[in-house]
Amino acid sequence: MKHILTTLLLLVASTSFAQVKFEGVVKDSTGVALELANVIAINQETKILESYAITNDKGRYKLNLDVNSSYSIKVSYIGMQQISETVNTKEAGITKDYIMTIDNSLDEVEITYEMPVTISGDTITYNADSFKNGTERKLGDVLEKMPGVEINDDGEVEIEGKKVGKVMIDGKEFFDGDTKLATKNIPANAIDKVQVLKNYSEVGQLSGVTNNQDNIAINIKLKEGKKNFWFGTITAGAGDSSSGELYLAQPKLFYYSPKKSINFIGDLNNIGELALSRRDIFNFSGGFQQPSQQSGTNISLGSNDLGFRQLQNNQAKSINTKFGAANFSYSPKSTLDVSGFAIFASSRIELQENSAVLYTDQTLGIPDENTQSNTQQKSDLGLVKFSTKYKPNASNQLDYDILGRVSKDEQLNGTFSNVIGPIDQNEETNPYKINQNLNYYYTMDEDNIFALSIQHLLQDEDPFYNALLQNDPSNNTDADPNNRDPFDDTAQGLGLDGTQVSYDVNQQKRVKTNQVDAKVDYWNILNKKSDINFTVGTIYSNQQFDSNIFQTLDDGSELDTNTTITGLSDVNDIKYTFSDLYLGAHYRFKTGKFTISPGVSAHAYSAVNDQFSTKTTDNFFRVLPDLNVRIQLKGTETLNLSYKMQTQFTDVNQFAQGLVLNNYNSTFRGNPDLESSLAHNINLSYFSFNMFNYTNVFAFINYSKNIDNIRNVSEFQPGSVIRTSTPYNSGLDDESLSASGRFQRRFGKLQASVRGTFNYSKFNQFINSQVSVNENYSQSYTAEFRSNFREAPNFKLRYTYGLSDNDQGTRRTKIYTNAPSAEFDALIFKKFTFKTDYTYNRQTLEGNSNSFGLWNANLAYRKSSDSKWEYELKATNLLDTDSRVQNSNDAFSVSTSEYFIQPRFVTARFIYNL
Repeated sequence: MKHILTTLLLLVASTSFAQVKFEGVVKDSTGVALELANVIAINQETKILESYAITNDKGRYKLNLDVNSSYSIKVSYIGMQQISETVNTKEAGITKDYIMTIDNSLDEVEITYEMPVTISGDTITYNADSFKNGTERKLGDVLEKMPGVEINDDGEVEIEGKKVGKVMIDGKEFFDGDTKLATKNIPANAIDKVQVLKNYSEVGQLSGVTNNQDNIAINIKLKEGKKNFWFGTITAGAGDSSSGELYLAQPKLFYYSPKKSINFIGDLNNIGELALSRRDIFNFSGGFQQPSQQSGTNISLGSNDLGFRQLQNNQAKSINTKFGAANFSYSPKSTLDVSGFAIFASSRIELQENSAVLYTDQTLGIPDENTQSNTQQKSDLGLVKFSTKYKPNASNQLDYDILGRVSKDEQLNGTFSNVIGPIDQNEETNPYKINQNLNYYYTMDEDNIFALSIQHLLQDEDPFYNALLQNDPSNNTDADPNNRDPFDDTAQGLGLDGTQVSYDVNQQKRVKTNQVDAKVDYWNILNKKSDINFTVGTIYSNQQFDSNIFQTLDDGSELDTNTTITGLSDVNDIKYTFSDLYLGAHYRFKTGKFTISPGVSAHAYSAVNDQFSTKTTDNFFRVLPDLNVRIQLKGTETLNLSYKMQTQFTDVNQFAQGLVLNNYNSTFRGNPDLESSLAHNINLSYFSFNMFNYTNVFAFINYSKNIDNIRNVSEFQPGSVIRTSTPYNSGLDDESLSASGRFQRRFGKLQASVRGTFNYSKFNQFINSQVSVNENYSQSYTAEFRSNFREAPNFKLRYTYGLSDNDQGTRRTKIYTNAPSAEFDALIFKKFTFKTDYTYNRQTLEGNSNSFGLWNANLAYRKSSDSKWEYELKATNLLDTDSRVQNSNDAFSVSTSEYFIQPRFVTARFIYNL
């Protein structure tokens, strides 16, 4: 590693010292500086575009050129005559100003080279070939080399620190714009241009009246040879490892034409390569956004999914996946577009984890717990969506979408706890969800616009939970609690039969949701700089919650317990209805660099839960203000301030006052008297993209304050980790503060960036009747240095330092993280592509350090860049690391876990390029 770093530093030094600066100013004939003029330098010997620049607001440009070389310098600006001259460099810098004159010629201008980056309004266009060196295979490989673009650790695209919400190919949505599917599957050799569309609006009629500064989309322009033809890759591979034989098959096929597109992605493997993780798929909303999203009302429907243990960094002890996805779009005529997709995902996953848990307050008598667990997961999931857009003329547009999701999930978990003993848990669920969305937009004239949005959600969830715990029937009534089984007290409170050889406890649960969210908007454009918007809307949500706990006896019969430690039934049968009828008004006006949008909404709320023949009602009226101020400091520099007041509501799960069994060590009893909470949120963000020196800066700070938020009262059984939790309105204020920023700059073919994040949160809770104020601080800093050479090998060096400081009342813990990483790729003899990456992670908790390292590498061969066949040898986890070690904390405890991962895998792959 030391020698690699030394070599890279020498390479950087030699590159830097072998270049000279060529700089100056571009003006028009009147002496006015020209911003966004293009200046390019083409090497006369190689005929390759060597360097490029875009002038800043003062007309300045700067190029880095090789010494003792000859270049063709071309200066261009829309409406001006192109300037072209030859410049010979020596070892001293050159200063050269250019005066451009108006071009009155109608002749076609010959474009010798396209600019790598151009800006036009809110659109940044990258010429993909300018950022390729031949080692790229997928869209993500190209995007991460573009200034201002970042691929985060989850594989999602970020621009200006914001996640890209939509990816399109030639203007057609790619699986509803899912960025992860796009970055991992779209072939790099098919990409001509990448257009970043800031302030993106899906409805052209509303682009001038809605606030879209947080909306960013990417449109991929295909090369001419990739249109009206099938393109893509088909990969097959096999290998061997200590865990057995390995296989993979990955067809990825695409077809695009002006009227239709078809995409198919298939993936079958047992080497842990996930097209989408289970969490990704469940978050795959299909592009749905609630009409009331900006109304000031926030209702959380919660989740009644299984307690599926999530993968760490998409790794596990064993992963077998099947994935198939098809996407289409068709335009039978210019006024009608139809599209849709279908996704099927199946996985069989084994997870193994050992954990050591330290609870917050030893004076409460809660023992520390060590657990060893092994989990088998089975999941089969299907998603189907159909969309249509009808736009008969510029004044009318009708959109309709329907999304259906169904799954069958099972989880078998065997855990040994030094406190509870052995526990076997079985979970199953077969939920479904149907989501429909209808939008109609009508432009009456140039000053009056109407919009109707209706969304309907129908959801049915049926999780089943079973736990099997040890029991000695002879000691259930022993006076000494230390002689009784760890679960005896809980079993007695649940009303279980203690004469059985084991406690076989089960819970059935059913949650049905039927929700309508609708609104009508009217915009009146007062003049070129101001408009006013009126909104009338409603949310109506109806939920039904049913659950019961029963015991399976030794003879196979079932015992309904019908009692709990509270004396209430453990059967729930609840009907919960929520409604919100609101009126809103927003005024927007522009003055100079400022765009100011104050607004207010008035809400009539009603929340009713009906259970155990008792109806609890919460009706009230509230006015919620909001404000947005945007300052356009320069064309590519903005400052944005926003404020929101929100009313936050919970869902039916929190109201269920009958006992609910979450898992073997956690039971829950709801509170029918819960009320809403009030939240204040203020956000300040800054963004700048300087094309003169390719400096990209973004920063934001966000503060939120929740008043009377819903928190839990938790009671632990004496000497045990088993607890019962009940929600309540705390009456206290919870606060959180988060800040993040990134500075990125290019130095010729080198790029450096620094990113930092800080988070602070404070909340209140009760543990065993004692109030506990939790304060959590976390900060993370990442420095990255990378190259983007066209001919030479490229590298990326990254170092991350993190600190998590958690004050949980009587225990304070600090977790330190140090994580360096390095990536290297090279195109050798224009035939071999070599890539390797290494990551190291060390975490320190209370003086104890744990570390692990992961090393991957692959070597690919193709005869030329146009070859149909490619052969690849890929190795993952070359160091054969057994496990990852992770420290974490929650509201009650701090834990250290050893998470086992797949061993060293080596596979040979054959790739056919269509």
